[in-house]
Amino acid sequence: FGSVSCLFRLAAQRGRSGGAAMATLIGDQTEKAYQKQLGINGGFKKPVRKTPGKGGQRWFKNVGLGFKTPREAIEGSYIDHKCPFTGNVSIRGRILSGTVRSTKMNKTLIVRRNYLHFIKKYQRYEKRHSNVAAHVSPCFRVKDGDDVVIGQCRPLSKTVRFNVLRVIPSAASKKAFTSF
Repeated sequence: FGSVSCLFRLAAQRGRSGGAAMATLIGDQTEKAYQKQLGINGGFKKPVRKTPGKGGQRWFKNVGLGFKTPREAIEGSYIDHKCPFTGNVSIRGRILSGTVRSTKMNKTLIVRRNYLHFIKKYQRYEKRHSNVAAHVSPCFRVKDGDDVVIGQCRPLSKTVRFNVLRVIPSAASKKAFTSF
């Protein structure tokens, strides 16, 4: 029993000494488990890029294929392990585009892809569509009706195999002059 009380005493001391440091990080924590970036808080030892972000150190990467890393991903304070810019996800395979149909899920959206299917008997086309679930990083602000470019990645959940790489706001979402 003495060793157990010693462990509790050590945990209490650590909690008191690191309280000030933890208070600054708690604001960014929105999940039940403690969120951290592997490259910053430990793990592999690579030289870390200094950025003008909130903490001074933030790990990010370029996904390639001509897609720029968003400024929010570089300077933001969010932590998302499934983000292609700040997480452990690589983009490979297909690059698709479509229209956002639903943003009701947490960090996931539904992209509608319209296409034409040829009917040989009638020598005509018919309209068809397919829905694709894609992970959306907190660095993007997405609304229903926006056009998005998504890239294939490893399976992130039961139905999600794509990640949002670029958002093209729809004309309806832009502010325009309206009469009284």
